[in-house]
Amino acid sequence: EVQLVESGGGLVQPGGSLRLSCVASGFTVGNYYMGWFRRAPGKEREGVATIAIYGRTMYADSVKGRFTISQDKAKNTLYLQMNSLKPEDTAMYYCAADRIDWWFVAKYNYWGRGTQVTVSS
Repeated sequence: EVQLVESGGGLVQPGGSLRLSCVASGFTVGNYYMGWFRRAPGKEREGVATIAIYGRTMYADSVKGRFTISQDKAKNTLYLQMNSLKPEDTAMYYCAADRIDWWFVAKYNYWGRGTQVTVSS
């Protein structure tokens, strides 16, 4: 059974950093296309960053240069390093995985329950 469990969210001041983790089970990270999505209150779910099985990474324009997606195959974990956080980054962040490359389309087959990130002074 495929499971994704996110952690690492919290309250951080503008300009601060957080690292989100997504522990995968039931499959091997690196063999699936994976991504991070977020949903802010009153807004649609949006893609933040994705990583392909061959290592290609993609970022939303709003996070380029500030966020980095990576994976640790030994720990079977996907990460999202978030630096220079802004209030508009406040959202529930979700990890997603699939055998198909959905890029930023939210049609991934597997989703975690999310971790809340709040950026506020």
